[in-house]
Amino acid sequence: MIAGLKLSTDPRWVDLAAMDIGAILTDHAYCEQKAASSCISIIQQFPDYEQVVKALAPIVTEEWGHFRMVLNELEKRNIPLGPQRKDEYVKALIAFLPKGGSRDARLVEKLLMAGLIEARSAERFRLLSKDISDEALRGFYKALMISETGHFRLFLDLALTVESREYVMDRWQAWLVHEGEVLKRLSPRGDRMH
Repeated sequence: MIAGLKLSTDPRWVDLAAMDIGAILTDHAYCEQKAASSCISIIQQFPDYEQVVKALAPIVTEEWGHFRMVLNELEKRNIPLGPQRKDEYVKALIAFLPKGGSRDARLVEKLLMAGLIEARSAERFRLLSKDISDEALRGFYKALMISETGHFRLFLDLALTVESREYVMDRWQAWLVHEGEVLKRLSPRGDRMH
């Protein structure tokens, strides 16, 4: 299981996603846009953490490139970019962010949340790369899976530059447990990447 995720994606999810490629691609496009925005937000909130800023700046560009790649996949299929939908998964993760704490701790929490989202994305992309019937999308998602796995590792490594290994790994386990509980509560939806 990627990154120690506590709960695997329901196997029915790929079949549900395949039923409406436009919906999953639209949701995916917005996920990439939000990933870029999240990195920008961390940079804006923590500009004095030079190592973090230097590492995240190229991720902004890469995530925006992924957004454009998903738009291209929509265009190939003559599917317009639909409206953005509420993301109950990310909303539940944001609710888990502790209030207060030191500046270092707040940065670690944001990095761990971002890393967790990347880890879940990598897991879902792996499923799509293996099981979706659209051959072109299988290759597309395989390449993105590799990228998202690298992003997950980067976020975790950056957290380890801010706080001790023991602290970061303890918080990472707490995030993993929470994320597993969130997935148990959410029904698998084929029109959502998460």
